[in-house]
Amino acid sequence: MSELKGIELAFAKAFRELPEQIGMLAVNFAKQRFVEQNWLYTSPQPWKERKRNRRGGEARQKGAVLVDSGRLKRSIRIISTTPLSVTIGTDVPYAQIHNDGFSGVQSVKAHTRKGKNVRAHRRKMKMPKRKFIGNSAALMLEIEKFIIEQINGVLK
Repeated sequence: MSELKGIELAFAKAFRELPEQIGMLAVNFAKQRFVEQNWLYTSPQPWKERKRNRRGGEARQKGAVLVDSGRLKRSIRIISTTPLSVTIGTDVPYAQIHNDGFSGVQSVKAHTRKGKNVRAHRRKMKMPKRKFIGNSAALMLEIEKFIIEQINGVLK
């Protein structure tokens, strides 16, 4: 009887810790997209390359796509957890446009750039979709394997 009680306690502890651990798996999966420069649902879908400059030369900036300062990648974290769910996300304002893509007109507020005043204006904009957070069959498979490992670890 006491052996059964020990297993119950081990299961309870394992299931209490699962949402946080699964959240970290999802965060690491999202950050890995920046390293591999692709989205992985069932197979890799490479991100579109950076735009060339107007004269047809090299890409505007060298380095990884979606990484200038690293702010977006660093901002991915666990937003909330409950006993049955975990939510990951970011608070960076431009994250959704990069993740989902955008095509339309953007309003630009008046501002100063390099010491010069820039008037408010509108411009056409097309941002390619470069998904890094979302539903992924590959991530679900990884989570499923992790849960099975945790259950097997308790049963040993």
